[in-house]
Amino acid sequence: MSQTVIVAGIGTEIGKTVVSAILTKALQADYWKPIQSGDLDQGDAYWIQQWVKHPALTIWPSTYRLSQPLSPHTAAELDGITIQIDLFKKPNSPRALVIELAGGLMVPINDHQTNLDLIQSLDAPVILVSKNYLGSINHTLMSFEMLKQKGIPIVGIVFNGPENPSGEKFILNYTQLPLLLRVHEEQKIDDTIINQYAQQVKL
Repeated sequence: MSQTVIVAGIGTEIGKTVVSAILTKALQADYWKPIQSGDLDQGDAYWIQQWVKHPALTIWPSTYRLSQPLSPHTAAELDGITIQIDLFKKPNSPRALVIELAGGLMVPINDHQTNLDLIQSLDAPVILVSKNYLGSINHTLMSFEMLKQKGIPIVGIVFNGPENPSGEKFILNYTQLPLLLRVHEEQKIDDTIINQYAQQVKL
């Protein structure tokens, strides 16, 4: 597989950062979050640093660090800036690289572009993270269809959180994507838990 993967979700707050940490550990990779919205002191990069323990880890700085925990285009507007897609430069890492998006595929990053455009500009395959909730099958399949329509390669899918065997079976049958990992609901996330899941990743 490619040395660079983009962790994309079917929505927000579905566990992309936990999955990114697991992949960063499994691949002995570097980590990059192009857009960080809100919580600049303890944002996603902070948790990667807490959870992923490998000596060569580099966390590359976000291209945009926005002060409000909102959709990137709104957060940028409040900060008085406009996100420009041509300013995103994929880090020249000597190792594998895990890229974590902010929000779902169709989240706006400016007045006319979305995360989907950012994925295309970064030119790397996607790992799709799904989480079970009412409507998540629909969101997962729509995300799959959007990626397929744009010709973006999908490495596979990760299911996170509460199990839904019938829903997961349908998603896998419909998409024909490989299941890379199932992450269960955990009381606490730490480097030990991340290590355990990293050993289960099927890449």
